[in-house]
Amino acid sequence: MARLLGVDLPRNKAIVVALQSLYGVGLSTSTNVLKDSEIELNKKTNDLTEEEIQKMRKCLESYAVEGDLRKEIALNIKRLKDIGCYRGVRHRRGLPVRGQRTHTNARTRKGKAIAIAGKKSIKQLK
Repeated sequence: MARLLGVDLPRNKAIVVALQSLYGVGLSTSTNVLKDSEIELNKKTNDLTEEEIQKMRKCLESYAVEGDLRKEIALNIKRLKDIGCYRGVRHRRGLPVRGQRTHTNARTRKGKAIAIAGKKSIKQLK
């Protein structure tokens, strides 16, 4: 089983797809890493030798992936919150940051709608 940057790669997949299980690695990055380390794109993860895994590790050091990338993103968001800019305020309040509407949608950021307690009983009294 191949293990890179603290993550177990999926076993029976092409290595170009398996590398995408690392945070911050997409198709173009995985293709570039494999070309730099001179590994076939369609080679299965099970068929990798220890030397090839070492080559991939060395190539991935030049990219910001996994923990470093997560830390960098978290620091960027914290900076926006600290300076109090519009995007930082939206992050702080848990609202959409990139201009989406909030009147009807935005359930992912705002959470599930909660019914108002006792509203039905008030209508029945009238």
